[in-house]
Amino acid sequence: MPMRVLITGAGGFVGRHLIVALATLPDVPEIVAGTYGEEAPSLLDARAVSLDVTDAERTLAVIQEEQPTHVMHLAGISVISQANRDVRKTWEVNAQGTLNVALAIKDGAPACRLIFCSSAQVYGGSFRSGKPLTEDAPLDPENFYAASKAAADILIGQMAKAGLRAVRLRPLNHTGPGQPPTLAVASFASQIAAIERGEQQPVMKVGNLSMRREFLDVRDVVDAYVRTIQRFDSLPNGSIFNIASGEAIAVDAVLKMLLAMSAKKIEVVPDPTLMRPNDTPVMAGNAESARRALGWTPRQRLADTLKSVLDYYRQLRGRAQ
Repeated sequence: MPMRVLITGAGGFVGRHLIVALATLPDVPEIVAGTYGEEAPSLLDARAVSLDVTDAERTLAVIQEEQPTHVMHLAGISVISQANRDVRKTWEVNAQGTLNVALAIKDGAPACRLIFCSSAQVYGGSFRSGKPLTEDAPLDPENFYAASKAAADILIGQMAKAGLRAVRLRPLNHTGPGQPPTLAVASFASQIAAIERGEQQPVMKVGNLSMRREFLDVRDVVDAYVRTIQRFDSLPNGSIFNIASGEAIAVDAVLKMLLAMSAKKIEVVPDPTLMRPNDTPVMAGNAESARRALGWTPRQRLADTLKSVLDYYRQLRGRAQ
């Protein structure tokens, strides 16, 4: 049967990169882009369908009609600050929405394979060990976003034991061109670009710069997703894979790299409103399982990744972001 991949949340930052990656494979699968609201990938390689995963009836109807061979479930509220502002909505989308997708596959296309995009945020307090975590580290979420993803992650694990064909991926922090300026690297890059255009005073407000995080390139992360789709049938059902480099870098160091890419002299000012009281000092993951099972390893250089984000915001030329 020809491969047909349905991507939920296809209009988002990662979804757009995934469509590009799938469309450039030697054997291009049929790509169905499940989009919500005004999101719509402007790519000829994907056929868009309206899909709100919080609508159980619509989700089932789409699965029944499309009969995908694979569902890549990306749809979700992924920004911690946004999740904190609307906890109920976060759980409706991230937890209930995942249940709706899983049940729709179970009832409407039982042969379909589900790849669930979880998050390394589910480990939460376990990161306080200071060591790169493996997939067997305890789940200990420390914010509403992480809790909602952990609930969905556990759900998919249980349903896999009951017969759902599913794999869970837990990516660490990632960035790249097209990421909205609600997360650190994109926020820094968008401000630098605005300062260069004279649209912002040469002052940048920042949150906690002492945290150490992984800064994976979205294109490396998407490569792991594509490999999971391609190798799904060789993986043990219910498998979990961290998508990680194992290298945590101080946010301050990343900011300095970005500032060095600009000729402008920019003052950096701490903003208490951008500080989160329970920020975990270090987050790093061990992706040896993904390396063995998927043949995956990150390849992009951090400097190249950061430049790609900065160039993206430079090219916006003051348009709405």
